[in-house]
Amino acid sequence: MAFTTKQMSLIVAALGALSFIFGVIAENKKPASGTPITGKGVVICKYPSDPTVVLGYLSVAFLLASTVAGYLSLFYPYRGKSVPQAALFQSTSFLVFFNIALGTAGLALAMLLWPTITEQLHLIRNVHRNLETDCPTAKTGLLGGGAFVSLDSTLFWLVSLMLADNAREDYLDEVEKDGKGDHGRVITADYDGEGPLKHSA
Repeated sequence: MAFTTKQMSLIVAALGALSFIFGVIAENKKPASGTPITGKGVVICKYPSDPTVVLGYLSVAFLLASTVAGYLSLFYPYRGKSVPQAALFQSTSFLVFFNIALGTAGLALAMLLWPTITEQLHLIRNVHRNLETDCPTAKTGLLGGGAFVSLDSTLFWLVSLMLADNAREDYLDEVEKDGKGDHGRVITADYDGEGPLKHSA
């Protein structure tokens, strides 16, 4: 199935929006702390049932999917015409936004994974020998911040796709012009000034 630039941009945007939505919901659903239950020399932390970990991993999954789709969309052979990557990277604007998109995607991944894994570890390791523990949860704000950075990454991928499309059109126009120049050469015969040269018998 052949994709168009518009279809690829919609795919990238949809995946990025889902990552953002799941990240924000995960932040809102995260409990502030657990309830400590004192036992014999230990404290057992009881946490309310919440979907924070699942939502966090879903946000990460859609961020990765959006990043992969965004990267592939830049170099996809639209209308069956492939363009060398070097031709795209000749554009300074494209190079800048491409690197920003990659950087923000990496930052968003770190900001989403860190609290998600931390929260999962708190739920698994809920027995503490420190009797003064307050049953903490993952740091507040990281999931929400990661969700917004994930959305920013998606927007940068879309800008990069727009710039790549412009660079692609410029490259194909140049190739077409060069092709017409090569095939459009007029082959001329030798003239002696008054007419074609005549070979003597």
